[in-house]
Amino acid sequence: MMDAHFGKRLRQVRVARGLTLDALAAAMGGIVTKQAIGKYEKGKALPSALVLNRLAVTLGIKSAALWREPAVQIEFVAYRKRSKLALREREAIESAVGIHLEERVALEDLLGASNDYTVPVQALAANTLEVAEQAAEELRREWDLGLDPIASVVDELEDHHCHVIELDTPDEFDGISAIARGKDGAVVAGAVVSRRGLPGDRQRLNVCHELGRLILKVPEEADAEKLAFRFGAAFLAPAATLRREIGAKRAWLDLGELLLLKRTFGISLQALLYRLRDLAIISEAHYQRWCVRISQQGWRKVEPAPLLPEQPRWLERNVRRAVAEGLLTAVDGRRLLGDQISEDAPLSLVERRAFLGLPLEDRRRLLAEQAAQYAAEATAADWEDLETGDFLDE
Repeated sequence: MMDAHFGKRLRQVRVARGLTLDALAAAMGGIVTKQAIGKYEKGKALPSALVLNRLAVTLGIKSAALWREPAVQIEFVAYRKRSKLALREREAIESAVGIHLEERVALEDLLGASNDYTVPVQALAANTLEVAEQAAEELRREWDLGLDPIASVVDELEDHHCHVIELDTPDEFDGISAIARGKDGAVVAGAVVSRRGLPGDRQRLNVCHELGRLILKVPEEADAEKLAFRFGAAFLAPAATLRREIGAKRAWLDLGELLLLKRTFGISLQALLYRLRDLAIISEAHYQRWCVRISQQGWRKVEPAPLLPEQPRWLERNVRRAVAEGLLTAVDGRRLLGDQISEDAPLSLVERRAFLGLPLEDRRRLLAEQAAQYAAEATAADWEDLETGDFLDE
């Protein structure tokens, strides 16, 4: 074996990009065959400098990154039992998540934020639904969230250094969670992964479900999915708050009230009704009547009054910060974000050095002003989308 690590890394990046050997060879302009790429991945041959450079450009990665051993080890929490993903699809998702999480850990190191991770990984023991409910309440207390509805779940997770990663995946993919361990085995990062393009209510519960999978320590004999769902629902809609809003017992809830509750708690009608039944606020018969109506109306797949999805901001915010401080080039920033970073971030080495030479307070003030300006521009763009209807699903 000439270089097993290079081959393993090459395959990981190729699979993460959703490319077959044939597709990669074609994208490289045919300068190398798929058989040759297969040999590289198996460690039986090494590419020439020309081929290596073309591989890196085609895959959107630095050539040095194909040789470098990852600084972290990625571990995944098991897929949901009902997942129908094919093995190849799972491999593509795991490869993509692994690369994303490695890049984020490297960015944290670059910015000196690598010791900020505080999410308790599989630290809250749970073997019953009641314990899962208590775990959600406990995490809310630890994060000082109180009992009010959460305006943005994604913001809360990212504020507590839990990465939220969105991928373009098959419809069969619900979500997965992952952790990154350093060379000493300590957890240095955690992530929850969701499918891009979901309505906001489904996205929020998926993210909270995966958060539950990330932090709950579940014995083998317990149903991890039910426990994670209970955790997620309780995290979004605390029992005390629900009872305060609608009462401890209800004989009937009409659609208008349910839609108001959906918007208040950011949770789907189906999950909300399930939650109300779990808490014995509504009866089993009441719940079943609503299930029949939801099926008849075709709301199992598309509910009325869909919520806009929440947007992860951590990566863009920190990439732009790193570029602004001269820690990343604009080219590397574009590669990480997959879109344009304007060249008006420091234009020259002289300007970068001048910026870095400022007192820390002045640097922070300038960065804060730049961030505020960018946020204002983003908000204006969001309003424009709302006015034109560009946010609507096709």
